[in-house]
Amino acid sequence: MQLPSESMLIPITREKFEQLVPFTATVEQYRFYAGDWRAFLQKLLISFTGVVVIWSLGGIMNSAGGLISLLAGIAGLYWLWSPVYWATRRNSSYRRFPYSGFWRGEVLEVFVTEELVGTEETVNSYGELVIVENRERRINLQVGDETGFELKLQAPLLRLHRNIKPGHIVELLVLSKDPDLARISKISDAYLPELDLWVSNYPVLQRDAFIEVSDELGAYRRRRKRRQRKRKTVAAGKRYQPNY
Repeated sequence: MQLPSESMLIPITREKFEQLVPFTATVEQYRFYAGDWRAFLQKLLISFTGVVVIWSLGGIMNSAGGLISLLAGIAGLYWLWSPVYWATRRNSSYRRFPYSGFWRGEVLEVFVTEELVGTEETVNSYGELVIVENRERRINLQVGDETGFELKLQAPLLRLHRNIKPGHIVELLVLSKDPDLARISKISDAYLPELDLWVSNYPVLQRDAFIEVSDELGAYRRRRKRRQRKRKTVAAGKRYQPNY
């Protein structure tokens, strides 16, 4: 994605970036990977199977009881620690980019699609193998800024998403390998401040910290606009010098 040279983009420091994109799992990220009760049951099954396999191998190989107990304990708690592990791995895919910026645009278009998210093999009543497609309704946002830079965001559709309309402000982080952020490699989840609503596949950001940054930059933009209006007013007054 090529970013125009005059974008509504504010580079942020590495320190601030690491506050916004944590090393390990946040509460939202843990919940994301913990999943629903079906996912929880799957993790319990993996934990149970792991314990059985480790104890069986320990008996066959006549391994030290202490090591086997440790490994069995780790496997038995897979249901508890696996969300942290997977969230940490996913966070690292964002944190590997050295440069980032806060981008602000607006919603240009909103539409809903139905996407294929996976397939399952099952057997019908005639004993025939059938491929079942799992589809999910997803919201699509075309967003952009006044320079013409545009992005497309997509996420699972939620009931609250029906409130999103063209013209709503959108804020997110853009990640890059370039110091000047000339080429964008990855983006975070998106925040719509007017609705206090997030659109995301995965909750990348420390959300409270991101909202604080949004508020700070919003106040900065308002102060800058006031200064610009003041300069224009002063300049206009200097040009207009009536003769009496």
